[in-house]
Amino acid sequence: DEKPTGSKDPFALRRAALGVIRLVLENGSNLRFDPLLKREVAFRYGFTDIASVADAYRVATKMADNRGDDFVADDIWKAFQELIPAVEEEILSESIKFSPSVASNLLAFLDDRLKVYLRDKGIRHDIIDACIAMDGSDDLTLLVKRATALNDALKTDDGENLIQGFKRANNILTQAEEKDGVEYSYGADIKFAENDEEKALFAALDAAEAKIKPAMDTQDFATAMGAMADLRGPIDAFFETVQVNADNQMVRRNRLNLLHRIREICSSVADLTQIEG
Repeated sequence: DEKPTGSKDPFALRRAALGVIRLVLENGSNLRFDPLLKREVAFRYGFTDIASVADAYRVATKMADNRGDDFVADDIWKAFQELIPAVEEEILSESIKFSPSVASNLLAFLDDRLKVYLRDKGIRHDIIDACIAMDGSDDLTLLVKRATALNDALKTDDGENLIQGFKRANNILTQAEEKDGVEYSYGADIKFAENDEEKALFAALDAAEAKIKPAMDTQDFATAMGAMADLRGPIDAFFETVQVNADNQMVRRNRLNLLHRIREICSSVADLTQIEG
């Protein structure tokens, strides 16, 4: 259970991990590491201890090898499952319990190495953390695309200043939810907006959402980040002219729900709470 460090890495695992990362990224491979690692760890912890299953695995491996150049890892796994239906559930229940923590540690190790790789390319560690926190971050190619787009967005004035507006909105909302004991996520209604800046923010959030969702669906992170950065002006204007915690409780609730929209839309792109500054 000892992890490699800069001064103690007898098996050169850190270098090997960087090699894996370079192979994946430079070939643009969309490989999901989480299920891959869990499956491999489950096999190593459980399957190899059972002779009959090990024999079945060897047979499955031979079958897959005979397929030649078309062989992929899943061929072994599918053939393996077909050969051992009677014992599969029992083996999985015993071995899979080991895999989440071990696989998570391996994935975290790869993430740490990825930070080193990206730091050399000028991408800050907090930007990488903001992207690692998102779903699908075990696909390193996808993760790097997102981190690169966020890094580029934050180099602009709008992107950098948006972070401050987002954090202000998030802090006010979090404090109100803790104080009131409720979650303000029920949708803001423009009919309760009292000034032009407030109405403009409604319109800006609608426009951003219309761009961000399809961009994220197609992994067009640059477009999504750009649409998010465009919110900087409307958010700044809103906070300059609007008092969120108004005396009118209906107006206050509506504005807090509006802040939730800011948090929700921005958080669909990256976890901006991880960004420093």
